[in-house]
Amino acid sequence: MVAVAVITGGTDGIGRGLAEEYLRRGYEVLVIGRSERKGRAFAGIGERAHFLSADLSEVAENRRLAEWIAQRYPVLDVLVLGARYHRSARVQTVDGFESNFGLFYLSRFLLSHGLVGPLSRAEHPVVLNFGAAWQTGPVRWDDLQLERGYHGVGAMGHAGRLNDLLGVSFVDRYADEGIRYVVNHPGVVVTSFAGEYDHSPVTAAQVDQLRVTGKSVATAVAQIFPFLEPPAAHASVVAPAGRERLTAVLEGERVPLDPGSRDLEDARRLHDITLKLLRMAA
Repeated sequence: MVAVAVITGGTDGIGRGLAEEYLRRGYEVLVIGRSERKGRAFAGIGERAHFLSADLSEVAENRRLAEWIAQRYPVLDVLVLGARYHRSARVQTVDGFESNFGLFYLSRFLLSHGLVGPLSRAEHPVVLNFGAAWQTGPVRWDDLQLERGYHGVGAMGHAGRLNDLLGVSFVDRYADEGIRYVVNHPGVVVTSFAGEYDHSPVTAAQVDQLRVTGKSVATAVAQIFPFLEPPAAHASVVAPAGRERLTAVLEGERVPLDPGSRDLEDARRLHDITLKLLRMAA
């Protein structure tokens, strides 16, 4: 049986780099994104390369997508959660969620939980989520969707922190399913920097500087790929509630996780809040 990798945000940047690497290793690869042009270009590489267009900022779209993937691929070896989109100004999705919260966090919540079945049937399943790898500040519990003091970069960092906790919650809930979970912060990588930026000269200069100082996609892929493969030697420190299957990586280096931290409590709190918000949006 051919192994399968599904990659959101797989038409560009690190996602595309990972997709090409999995193709080279003989996987069947499905990339998901919004650019038809880039998606068709990937699908044209070969018969094992596939593209599906989807707006992952929409709750219903994520639910439909998870159902479709589960039917198409009853066994899923790799799930990469990489879709995100920078916005300098605060924008709401069609469901009324702040855009980073909707695309960068809720989509990953819905897809990862929605695909537990296919993942659990694989021999060595792994989920890769591009979060903050514990490099950002605490969750803003009193303003989870950043209605006050919104800043584009800060919003992405905050969503990254939510994804760290999503990883903690995931391995806590599915401790018996054998699914490894990797949270990766790749650092600054030279990609298309997809997003909607303000038109100030300062912002333009900052983006130009990142294009010069950032690492290549090939370097970022090489840094994370070893953590996606068996054996379990790459697993994090052994911790309660299945957290031995959670690994945090910062630019190719494993970040030690503290079993005595409050992460699990915060992760369960965030999970419960997320379910309530999704019920309200249904």
